[in-house]
Amino acid sequence: MSRGKSKVKLVPFDAAKYLTDDDAIAEYMNAVLEADDMDLLLLALGDVARARGMSLVAKESGLGRESLYKALAPGAKPRFDTVVRVARALGVRLAAHPVKQAS
Repeated sequence: MSRGKSKVKLVPFDAAKYLTDDDAIAEYMNAVLEADDMDLLLLALGDVARARGMSLVAKESGLGRESLYKALAPGAKPRFDTVVRVARALGVRLAAHPVKQAS
């Protein structure tokens, strides 16, 4: 007699639940910036915006709530000034660091 395999139910991961303080947000954003992936950056900004409250971030960035959702949607191509305004509203600053050359 064989037992049937029980299915494991997975819950979708929501990074916003873990972004509870400024240090966690900064660490998350730094890790995302290292990936050099614009879609991942928009996803991360969306995660942080949800953690902070989309309405509040929309207000502080000067964007409408719907515009904020559209700007941070996968595949969106927001203007750079929009990304900077959202980052500033989230309390983070994008920074440049020299790229280490492979020897």
